[in-house]
Amino acid sequence: MTDSILLKRIQDPAEDRDGARILVDRVWPRGVRKTDAQLEWWAKDIAPSTELRKWFGHDPERWPEFCRMYREELAQAPETLSKLLDYCQRGPVTLIFSARDREHNQARVIREVLLEKLGEGKT
Repeated sequence: MTDSILLKRIQDPAEDRDGARILVDRVWPRGVRKTDAQLEWWAKDIAPSTELRKWFGHDPERWPEFCRMYREELAQAPETLSKLLDYCQRGPVTLIFSARDREHNQARVIREVLLEKLGEGKT
């Protein structure tokens, strides 16, 4: 299951192995046409709040605190998490994000939470 939840930037090409491509950003990525994104769902409600996103600013030093605060926000979105889990149980899922930093972004946190809920623990 670990390999069935992938992470990709919106600019990365879509592949057959992606399965359901789900955008997890609150704001539509600049320079990308919606028709080109090949998304199954734009889950903007799962994205970090505007306040948290601006505070974090993709500063790696703030990453641990961002993860903690974002997990608190995710706990307040059980319906959206449940829908994401449904996708994960049906087949491969690729969480799509627009951040340039592939290591410090909300998709990584969402993936961890989904894997925990699916019984796989942290990776």
